[in-house]
Amino acid sequence: MHCPSQTPTVRLPQAPQLPHVLPALHINHCRLSASHIDHHRARQADGHGGCTLRHAHLERRLPCAYAVAEAQQMAPDVFAETSQLQQPGREQQQISVVMKFGGSSVASADRMWEVAQIICSFPQLFPCIVLSAMGKTTNLLLQAGQEALTASPGSVATLSPLRDIKELHRQAAEDLRVNEEAKAEMEQLLSELQQLLVGVSIMQDLTMRAKDSLVSFGERLSTRLFAAFLRKEGVAARQYDAWDLGMVSSDDFGNADVRYEQSFANISASLTRSNGAPPEIPIVTGFLARGESTGAITTLGRGGSDLSATVIGAALNLAEVQVWKDVDGVLTSDPRLVKSARPVPLLTYDEATELAFFGATVLHPQAMQPAFQQQLHTGHRLAVRVKNSYNRAAAGTLISEERDMHDALMTSIVLKPGITLLDIVSTRMLGQVGFMATVFDIFNSNGISVDVVATSEVSISLTLDPSKMWSRDLVDAELDALVAAFKAKGIARVNYKRAMSCVSLICNVEKTSQILERVFKVLGREGINVKMMSQGASKNNISLIVSDDEGKNAVRSLHKEFFD
Repeated sequence: MHCPSQTPTVRLPQAPQLPHVLPALHINHCRLSASHIDHHRARQADGHGGCTLRHAHLERRLPCAYAVAEAQQMAPDVFAETSQLQQPGREQQQISVVMKFGGSSVASADRMWEVAQIICSFPQLFPCIVLSAMGKTTNLLLQAGQEALTASPGSVATLSPLRDIKELHRQAAEDLRVNEEAKAEMEQLLSELQQLLVGVSIMQDLTMRAKDSLVSFGERLSTRLFAAFLRKEGVAARQYDAWDLGMVSSDDFGNADVRYEQSFANISASLTRSNGAPPEIPIVTGFLARGESTGAITTLGRGGSDLSATVIGAALNLAEVQVWKDVDGVLTSDPRLVKSARPVPLLTYDEATELAFFGATVLHPQAMQPAFQQQLHTGHRLAVRVKNSYNRAAAGTLISEERDMHDALMTSIVLKPGITLLDIVSTRMLGQVGFMATVFDIFNSNGISVDVVATSEVSISLTLDPSKMWSRDLVDAELDALVAAFKAKGIARVNYKRAMSCVSLICNVEKTSQILERVFKVLGREGINVKMMSQGASKNNISLIVSDDEGKNAVRSLHKEFFD
């Protein structure tokens, strides 16, 4: 955004009644968007009741009607043309695309307006919209649950995270000017949320089942607000909780598995429009489902809204699902770690899955499974396009079944820190029958997920995933219990090292020799010692285990070698 260094002042007699949120305008070389308007809040009243506006970068508050009035005066035609949303997909009988928007994309009222603009800027498409919770709401809900465990029932209403959640959604409702019915529905959900937290306080217990119910309020609130806003703007929309459409999962609270066959059939029946049905845009909660046996609310793990979107896309046999994020697609590395990281234009299903599994946060690790499932059963091919809601012009990343790998070498470099490395050495003779089976049975009995594996005749080296649960890490007591289990079996000696990092090279493994020659040249020059390496059966990934204090340097150095 470019603004003149000497911003002129504008006098206005009074602030007119104007919309709280506005589309982007380009005025006097300065891009004036809803969030930018918020920055025009430094006002000084004069003796005649006028105002002086100056450009001041302040954190978000209520939009400034004075700056809006300036925009209207300076570009009335643009203002008039862009202040109305148009119903998309008027000519479509059935849903033609799924668009998923993450928490940062719907973090505030003005961000919701931007999302509405994106949706309505494709008049030829009839979309189904999948939303995450607003901003950091999921984290606030988890924090509220933890604080409720030690709070008295009477003090639950004063918990800071609960107050923040209420303030965020009430302010968004005011800014979006939704009707009283929508506000009442929002207040009912906020009341139910508080009652649940009171129950946690009374019981002094927060089970995984209760935690899933707790975090579900984020998506249930955001989708209701957004659907009400669209309707207020004249766009026909209807809110759905995912279970209303028939999204069914296992009863593994915290990280449930979608029951694809059942969910596909249910969703297809729910979202296939009959002749003459109103063209309402479905606004669906991401991340959520109902357990197949308990019927209780379940969640699909962190980032599960991506999976919700691809499940719906596969169920409807769509050509494309769009996942709108806050980055320009899938990148060559984490931009917070590598400043020169750039978008990857094309990925295969397998590459995207490996990236997500080994630490990239752009997509849910299971997001490509619905595409695999549909292709397996129907031959239908679903593409996933990752786009940036903050930069609509960016091409993004297209993920499909296959791509031309002839000239591909390195695709992306991912860092997964905080893992644990185990070395398991057999105490029995070479070729002992059942050794591997016994090793993995012990992990299964202890409920511990194995990540990367390298084996020899007498030993196994492997890394441990810090579990599928959100906030749980493998603690020393659990590791000691695992070591004791091996000792009790009398089959192996076990040593473990914590604070390790996995550097994953998503690459063309057909060119392994060329890649590893350059990799170890770089790591040798940087003095980085590789503790373990695994290529395995994957055709897309080589994993290197290094210490945590060397992980970031390894990624930066390798990115410079292959991309800069």
